[in-house]
Amino acid sequence: MGTVTPLRRRDAARSREQLLDAATVLFAERGFDRTTVREIGEKAGVDPALIARYYGSKTGLYIAALHAETGDEVPPDLLQHGRMTRLLGRVSRRGAGPVFQAAVRAHDDASAQDAARAELQARLVEPLRVRFEAKGLDRPRLRAELAVAAFAGIALGRGAGAFDALADAGPDDVAALTEQLLQGLEAPVNRG
Repeated sequence: MGTVTPLRRRDAARSREQLLDAATVLFAERGFDRTTVREIGEKAGVDPALIARYYGSKTGLYIAALHAETGDEVPPDLLQHGRMTRLLGRVSRRGAGPVFQAAVRAHDDASAQDAARAELQARLVEPLRVRFEAKGLDRPRLRAELAVAAFAGIALGRGAGAFDALADAGPDDVAALTEQLLQGLEAPVNRG
């Protein structure tokens, strides 16, 4: 009599989590467009076809990774003490996630681009816009977008290899100097 091998039940929640974790890492390292479904499945150790089952598509997984990266809570603005240091530390440890990448690179997939842009606006631009508007400053959205663009460039520049002193500086030093730089956006513009 032969031995019957019991069917292994797939742990759906674990597979979903593995796919999401692998996708988050790969999207941060390579971006949406240069990451394949096959690579995500390989890194997760699961069948890449499960992406379609659990997330609908690579774009659906990307959107889930965006939400997982940022969470549901509205974060404090960039100029709140400690916020930049935490973000710079996260970028140093895990790479520039999809939200930061949306600030400097458009995606080929319109749905992925729209989702990344919406997260960028909600998580980084909008809290600063509210801050600047509360201070009665003119063009609060422009000021907020300038601040986020500058910060994203600094955060991404740390890992690009083009700026030695920036790469060697600790997150606290970079954050303090960046905060000092961006605080100029809180001053009224003298057009005289």
